[in-house]
Amino acid sequence: MAKKKKKTEPHVLKKPKRTHRQTIVFNDTEMSVITNFCSKYKITKKTKFFRETIISTILQKLEEDHPKLF
Repeated sequence: MAKKKKKTEPHVLKKPKRTHRQTIVFNDTEMSVITNFCSKYKITKKTKFFRETIISTILQKLEEDHPKLF
């Protein structure tokens, strides 16, 4: 009987563990806007949405403020 070869999983990059917690407080109007936006665009994971939005805004701002040579 031939031995079966074990399938090896391709190298998977480990995601960095999130250990730093931040809290955001919204007023009623802001929360209503967020809820309506998420329901309109079928966003189910608000945490992921907030994280991606904040990081993309920061990266965009850093790119705009990057010093130019000429």
